[in-house]
Amino acid sequence: MILEGKVALLTGAGSGIGRATAALMAHEGARVALLDRSADALADVEQQICDDGGQAIRVQADVSVPEQVAAAVATVVDTWGRLDILFANAGVNGTWAPLDELTCEEWNQTLAINLTGTFLALKYAVPHLKKRGGAVVVTSSVNGTRIFSNAGASAYSSSKAGQVALTKMAALELAEHGIRVNVICPGGVRTDIGQNTEHRNTEHIGPPAEYPEGRIPLTEGRSAQPIQVARVVLFLASDQANHVTGAEVFIDGAESLLQG
Repeated sequence: MILEGKVALLTGAGSGIGRATAALMAHEGARVALLDRSADALADVEQQICDDGGQAIRVQADVSVPEQVAAAVATVVDTWGRLDILFANAGVNGTWAPLDELTCEEWNQTLAINLTGTFLALKYAVPHLKKRGGAVVVTSSVNGTRIFSNAGASAYSSSKAGQVALTKMAALELAEHGIRVNVICPGGVRTDIGQNTEHRNTEHIGPPAEYPEGRIPLTEGRSAQPIQVARVVLFLASDQANHVTGAEVFIDGAESLLQG
């Protein structure tokens, strides 16, 4: 088990990529702290992990609220005495709308969860990671990094581009402490994040574009399963990637090369 003895904190652990990664890390020997806004989702994931013989705790929090993130990290360290891995995965698609129709509140909400939430997770985890070294993995996206053709996604894409910049800044700053910081950029993944997306008047903005059938070349159009992303996160979080830091890893089956 490649994470034996490690303690991992995962944000956005209640569903999708976060849930798959939590289960995989627990299976590989890590004690996992599950952070999400949904108490019901956390309870379900915790039960799954415990039924599989793993160890997990729930730390319900909103990643955009500093006090809640600080308290969550403190709970993890108080419970298990250490923190080795941070998977900053929590995020929302938010509202997709023309720039002149996107409200300041909508912009701020997306940035607060996706970008500020990543910063807060790092801020409060880093003092504990410095004690032994460790690994941070951030979930960004192909949007804002390689793909800019999704109409109305200005707030989302800006938050995702910001996560990549933050990752690279952190990778250099924290290298002397033995902390590796990497970022994944998934493409289409079969999760429920799209159900929480508001599209408003995006039909006629941006230049028209047509793509061939099968927009994900490697899989003839099929989106990735969360476990396919989780396996990459596991590698980056493990000692098998002990010379990898500041890297962007695209997990999209060449989708962004076609659509970017």
